[in-house]
Amino acid sequence: MSEHSPLYEPQSGVLTVQYEPDETTVLIENPPRFTWISAQLENDRYVLQISDDERFSEERTTTIQPIPYNLYTPAEALAPGTYYWRYALLTDEPAGRTAWSRVRRFAVPEGLPETPLPAREGRYASTAEAHPRLWLQAGELANFRARVKDDPAGTGWEVFYERSVKPWIDRELIAEPQPYPNNKKVAKLWRQMYIDCQEVLYAIRHLAVAGVVLEDAALIGRAKTWLLHVASWNPEGPTSRDYNDEAAFRTAGALAWGYDWLYGHLSQEERDTVRRQLLVRTGQVAFHVIERSKIHHVPFDSHAVRSLSSVLVPCGIAMLGEEPKAQEWLDYTLEYYAALYTPWGGVDGGWAEGPMYWTTGMAFVTEAMNLLKKYTGIDFYRRPFFSKTGDFPLYCFSPDTLRASFGDQSTLGDPVSLKTGFNVRQFAGVTGSGLYQWYYERVKETDTDSEMKFYNYGWWDFRFDEMVYRNDYPIVEQVVPDDGKIEPVKWFRDVGWVAFHANMADPERHMMLLTKSSKYGSVSHSHGDQNGFLLHAYGEPLAIESGHYVAFGSTMHMNWRKQTRSTNNILVDGKGQYAGTNKVLNMAATGTVEIAEQRDGYGYSRSDATAAYKENVPYLERYVRELYFMDNAYVVVVDHIDLTQPARIDWLFQTLHEMNLNGQSFKVQGTKADMDGRFVYCSSGELTLSQHNEFTDVDLSEIEGLPIHWHLKATTGVARNHRIATLLVPVKKGEPKYVSFFMDDQGHGVNIYFTLDGTTRKVDVPNAY
Repeated sequence: MSEHSPLYEPQSGVLTVQYEPDETTVLIENPPRFTWISAQLENDRYVLQISDDERFSEERTTTIQPIPYNLYTPAEALAPGTYYWRYALLTDEPAGRTAWSRVRRFAVPEGLPETPLPAREGRYASTAEAHPRLWLQAGELANFRARVKDDPAGTGWEVFYERSVKPWIDRELIAEPQPYPNNKKVAKLWRQMYIDCQEVLYAIRHLAVAGVVLEDAALIGRAKTWLLHVASWNPEGPTSRDYNDEAAFRTAGALAWGYDWLYGHLSQEERDTVRRQLLVRTGQVAFHVIERSKIHHVPFDSHAVRSLSSVLVPCGIAMLGEEPKAQEWLDYTLEYYAALYTPWGGVDGGWAEGPMYWTTGMAFVTEAMNLLKKYTGIDFYRRPFFSKTGDFPLYCFSPDTLRASFGDQSTLGDPVSLKTGFNVRQFAGVTGSGLYQWYYERVKETDTDSEMKFYNYGWWDFRFDEMVYRNDYPIVEQVVPDDGKIEPVKWFRDVGWVAFHANMADPERHMMLLTKSSKYGSVSHSHGDQNGFLLHAYGEPLAIESGHYVAFGSTMHMNWRKQTRSTNNILVDGKGQYAGTNKVLNMAATGTVEIAEQRDGYGYSRSDATAAYKENVPYLERYVRELYFMDNAYVVVVDHIDLTQPARIDWLFQTLHEMNLNGQSFKVQGTKADMDGRFVYCSSGELTLSQHNEFTDVDLSEIEGLPIHWHLKATTGVARNHRIATLLVPVKKGEPKYVSFFMDDQGHGVNIYFTLDGTTRKVDVPNAY
């Protein structure tokens, strides 16, 4: 190929990284992140050119090579202006490379946050060879010892030692986990296996840290016993990455902390033994991430992305300078963090997989970023996503709410997890946000007894987290989110979630309406719930996503939770959105929030979920849902459905309680609040209402002992066009609320007038936009 021939560029798809930046890119940080689709999947190496001259004259062009992956973050910010870039695939041919890609143009505005990534050649110049490196550096130990001695309570040491160190001193060593019967995964055994490995991490990390800080030979000896015991486990056995990745992540982390903190107390033979094990186990994870899953090409492998934080960062730091592969893996991780993290959200700080997977992702990535910041000086918190992402739980997973969020959620039905609060406090420490500190304080008050539940105990230790935070970050003064201090309508454009709030600071009067219509469709931990909504009011979950999160891939998960029939949404001829196992179709089953804003007296959103139904309902022409959050008191839902052939619509509603059905009305009676619902208009005639409490197509043994839920189905007549307006009025127990309405038929549609306490609001329901 000649130098002037365009390089073949593969087409980007919904699951692949995109060509960025270009003329349509709105940059949010400086320098821009350069990404492209790989021309080949093996042994790819590139050269990149950036220039302010479209002809790429030598004196005005920066050339970077070799670049080992299809992403690059410059080591310096760019001056504001217009730039051009191109890349080429490096080869072993005499010319050294194939032809250049097509040229792309982008603009760098003034005033962007500057977030360069140091170049590989000097990236670790400031790092020390001494151990420990994870959390406290060797040079910090003397000062921390003095602080622990002077103020064991204030540093968090006292509680950490009593509850997180002492239990492991005399505890019998945990046996190496055994294979599943017939090597067939069993959810209960899988969970127990990774909890065993988490306990191993607690034992090694906490005994080692305590022994070194206190210079206690007995604690150090006990930590060594645990470490060498785990180092004897078979790295190709049940705790390997391909057998149980959650167990593998924890085992590798345990070895890393033990190797690092006990380094000076291990013989050379013991170091070699542990490091060999650590190298093999880290290599297993790195191989999956880089070679098999290739998250630099297709970044939506949730576990692979998380393993960068839980494995490659601590293990890479522990072995840096001692094993060449460690730097290679650490470089890959840093470059991924700089260019592609996170694939699940953007500048608004949203997280497409929902708040529980935000909690898991942020717990590990913030721990990794703290380790990197202290050891290498590289501060990823300066990236725009991390300055805003605390908003996502604040608005979409508020401290007093239950079951009021989308996506897979292991804590479903429980109060907001304390670990979510710890994460938000981390961002309070980083940003200084008093609202985030308030969130943490409120969660501490509500989630008081979940420490030993599997989704906490099997993942993190709060005493260790508390001690680390107190040493590294300030305690921020909380700011109560009274009206005027938060946004009444919060739109996370990056993930397509919208939250409406009133009285957030008062759990007894708080109302939250949440909706989503997302470009992420039903991929990974997302569901077939585009245009769905949830309603929590006066301390009561009233409109929920029904079902339970027993295990990923269970019949409850695949046949109910992920499907549209578990949501507050519509079915067309009994069919919902695509939520199967084909990731391409999952990602194509999208929705779009078209507008979300606060208007005079009410919040408003309009979303389009047409694409989400295309696979299952190809004759659906349009499905648009409008939400009106009126006077912080009641909700009007307006649905617009157009089809190319006549069909029935099932309007679905999910709640915890059996409903009272009466004509076109339904009533939810909760413990703290009720909700009156009424279909005030349907263009295709009156709806037929029914309810049931079954989880259809679910293996009932999976949910034995768990509560049932109730499901409303309101069915229309057969028609090509449907307009449905629904009134939802939450009512605090003992405080009746009455919303009146009347309609004005305009021929081309209707106007509906709603009145509460003398205030009248109008909703237009046109036949077409």
